[in-house]
Amino acid sequence: MSDQLLVLGIETSCDETGVALYHGERGLLAHVLHSQVQLHAEYGGVVPELASRDHVRRVLPLLHECLGQAGVQREDIGGVAYTAGPGLIGALLVGAAVGRSLAFAWGVPAVGVHHMEGHLLAPMLEPEPPAFPFAALLVSGGHTQLVRVDGIGRYTLLGESLDDAAGEAFDKTAKLLGLGYPGGPALAQLAQQGDPARFSFPRPMTDRPGLDFSFSGLKTYALTTLQQHGLEASADIARAFEDAVVDTLAIKCRRVLKQTRLKRLVMAGGVSANRRLRAKLAEIAAEEGAQVYYPRPEFCTDNGAMIAYAGWLRLHAGQHEPLAIRAQPRWPMETLAAP
Repeated sequence: MSDQLLVLGIETSCDETGVALYHGERGLLAHVLHSQVQLHAEYGGVVPELASRDHVRRVLPLLHECLGQAGVQREDIGGVAYTAGPGLIGALLVGAAVGRSLAFAWGVPAVGVHHMEGHLLAPMLEPEPPAFPFAALLVSGGHTQLVRVDGIGRYTLLGESLDDAAGEAFDKTAKLLGLGYPGGPALAQLAQQGDPARFSFPRPMTDRPGLDFSFSGLKTYALTTLQQHGLEASADIARAFEDAVVDTLAIKCRRVLKQTRLKRLVMAGGVSANRRLRAKLAEIAAEEGAQVYYPRPEFCTDNGAMIAYAGWLRLHAGQHEPLAIRAQPRWPMETLAAP
């Protein structure tokens, strides 16, 4: 397809509704996002049925808003990309049904995008994108993975969490400390007030070879420390927990750079917005003679821009989906094929 292709991207994998428009030559034209944080806050976590219903309410109004921001008409759209997985099946089906139906009505091709491929490629939206090949740390509420990336669809999984993802561990530990939802950012904010020298948490699975992670034990360690010292130690516990997660991720990233001999490291996903982690990886990369790349903070969490861009790459290469509406709540990224 032509570089003039304009792609509509729709993201509805969990608790954020994102819509964006990406043009092959003009880049990202517009992106809008609705977060369901307030909707789920009283429950302390995402309620799948409520998430799905809210996506139904939000996606078309956001589409009209996005078209207005970009100053384009629906007739200008040459393809539609939607998140097909992984994620909450009900939420995914909303985006898949809307995206596939719009493509059919407009007579344009559609493609289902892998959510984590979207995160992986989000740094490509920045003014100085990384070149292939590179190592990538995907770190979010649902995934913690180290991946070798040799090109679009050419992914080799090098390591992953054997239990809780890093973002999930952040959220669960925040809940132990009585913090609000979402817990990860609240814990990071509380950690800024903590004494880094008071508690020392373990750095799990760093005393053995390999690139896998385990974070569930840190949550238990935080609970035990809280029971011993009480809520007055919350800030110090938050700081010790954050330092342990950041150090563990950094140690494994240094290891992957050494093992692969790559000089480019990408970090993406919701936890990649953590400032302490960004600073630590920048330090590691400098020591290893490498360069680290991140998406801007607004593209670290779920968003339509990354889906529009990933979809543009695959549609531009000629890939598209049949008429069937497809969603996969579980979908290993290494099963993706190059377009």
